[in-house]
Amino acid sequence: MPGFEYFGKAEKQQVQDVLENGVLMRYGFDGRRQGHWKAKELEQALAARMQTKYAHVVSSGTAALTVALASAGIGAGDEVILPTFTFVASFESILALGAVPVLVDVDDTLTLHPGSVEKAITSKTKAVMVVHMCGSMACLDALAAICSKNKLLLIEDACQAIGGSYKGKPLGSVGDLGCFSFDYVKTITCGEGGALITNTTTYYENAHKYSDHGHDHVGHDRGAEAHPFLGYNFRISELNAAVGCAQIARLDEFVGIQEKNYTILREHLNPIGEVTFRTVPEGGIENYSFFNFFLPTAELAGKAHKMLGKAGIDSCFYWYDNNWHYYRKWEHLLHKKSLGRLPQEVVDRLPDYHAADFSFSDHWVGRNISCLIKLGWTEGEVKERATKMASVIKACI
Repeated sequence: MPGFEYFGKAEKQQVQDVLENGVLMRYGFDGRRQGHWKAKELEQALAARMQTKYAHVVSSGTAALTVALASAGIGAGDEVILPTFTFVASFESILALGAVPVLVDVDDTLTLHPGSVEKAITSKTKAVMVVHMCGSMACLDALAAICSKNKLLLIEDACQAIGGSYKGKPLGSVGDLGCFSFDYVKTITCGEGGALITNTTTYYENAHKYSDHGHDHVGHDRGAEAHPFLGYNFRISELNAAVGCAQIARLDEFVGIQEKNYTILREHLNPIGEVTFRTVPEGGIENYSFFNFFLPTAELAGKAHKMLGKAGIDSCFYWYDNNWHYYRKWEHLLHKKSLGRLPQEVVDRLPDYHAADFSFSDHWVGRNISCLIKLGWTEGEVKERATKMASVIKACI
């Protein structure tokens, strides 16, 4: 990770195909396309790789989450449970629909803690959004059982975990809807882009209409299409989709490289007794985009992170103090800061996160260091990095 490290002839040829026919929009202009439909091509490849009936590509991972929620009927006042450790897009997508994000703890998987999810369910809860952070998954069987028991949607935010799997199923395909990001720093990229996948025809039909101003996409005259319901513009361009067409074909290649580099790092840190590793649920296979480990205390983790940086080891993250990925620094959410007035239901029912007790999350995220796995490292570079990391960590403890 990320796929931009491996741009090559295939990506350039796909983009050139679009430039030569001159049609940059995914819909319409049938005669000028010369048979090129890059968004459709990417959707077909994605559905095949993810073993789902449907895939729909959109302008970003945030758009994918928003469209997925909307396609399933999530709206004003509905509560959606999600983790304290995620990217801000997860709760942004919920708020964009007038729904209420309900944060709950993560556990040693660094993803949703099933027990905390169950305690947070109310009569207003409509969905659980599980976020497969840093390339690995939650206990999906437990979460699926909770959702089934309470008649809730299970939505997978797999934006950081494409290529991983759970009990033989690609991540994103286990829940009712799955979402991916193809932004510039994801495992595969479109530059900007995202996608949702599902096996439910109604959700797919709603999604492709909602993401294109409500167009029903019936017939071959865009100007004559009907609008069965309100929608917005979350379309991807053909240029972005073209890059994705080349990259999706390389997904397994990229994951294989990530696994090799990840394994070298883990083998070097494994002998250090004070180092433990995130739990991967039985039957789960990471996409190896991040290498995550725990130190005995938050103080040691913070110290080690600083020392790794001073030693020149880049792309290591201490999420506990991160502005974008952990609840502690989400001041705009905590203070309900918005350019315009928030819906009254959101204002009234958004939990007071200043008073919330997320010490269980803090216990895990505070002790975690997360290292991005790059595709472009040589074997020698990875081994040198691993040796230096081990040396720094031993010096800290």
